[in-house]
Amino acid sequence: MSALSEAELLGEDRTPIARPAGAGGSPYDLVLLDRDGTLNVHRPGYVADPDDLVLLPGAADAVRECNAAGAVVVLITNQRGLAIGELTRAQLLAVHRRLVAELAACGAHLDGVQVCPHAEATCGCRKPRTGLLREAFRRAPWADPARCVLIGDQASDVAAAEAAGVAPVRLNAPESALDAVVRRLFAERPSRCDTTRTDDATVR
Repeated sequence: MSALSEAELLGEDRTPIARPAGAGGSPYDLVLLDRDGTLNVHRPGYVADPDDLVLLPGAADAVRECNAAGAVVVLITNQRGLAIGELTRAQLLAVHRRLVAELAACGAHLDGVQVCPHAEATCGCRKPRTGLLREAFRRAPWADPARCVLIGDQASDVAAAEAAGVAPVRLNAPESALDAVVRRLFAERPSRCDTTRTDDATVR
């Protein structure tokens, strides 16, 4: 896996996301991951300092398992702080560089990053809208939404996934952890469904 570019880390890259060699056997084409509360501890305000980025237990293991299975892992994150002056591009870049470095230290990597930098109700990409997902699929036209999953901790993650035709899984921390959820998902045969799955139950 080559290093992600500055544009990629800022969610500004529009170039295609390649399908990994030998990925045909993966049960999922794309694993779309929310950031705060899914990969790292959700803290008040915005993660503007790399030292404030704390990976959740098992998060790096989960990403590594997705990588090993041949699934493409794309970060999908709302970062409204960029629009309201509480987060700069330089700060976001530094935070994402730290995220990538901490994942790499555990043998894991991201394949792409999609960021919504806008204020609420001003765009079509901020979750629960589908713009971030649609851009990921535009960049990875080989991916079938029915063979993809979005994992996040917020209702907005679930809503965005359902609207885009992607299976949603909502984490219910501290009862669930990303690595346990990923292990379960990859042990199952994926199928397109309109339900929201949690770590221990299917709801709706």
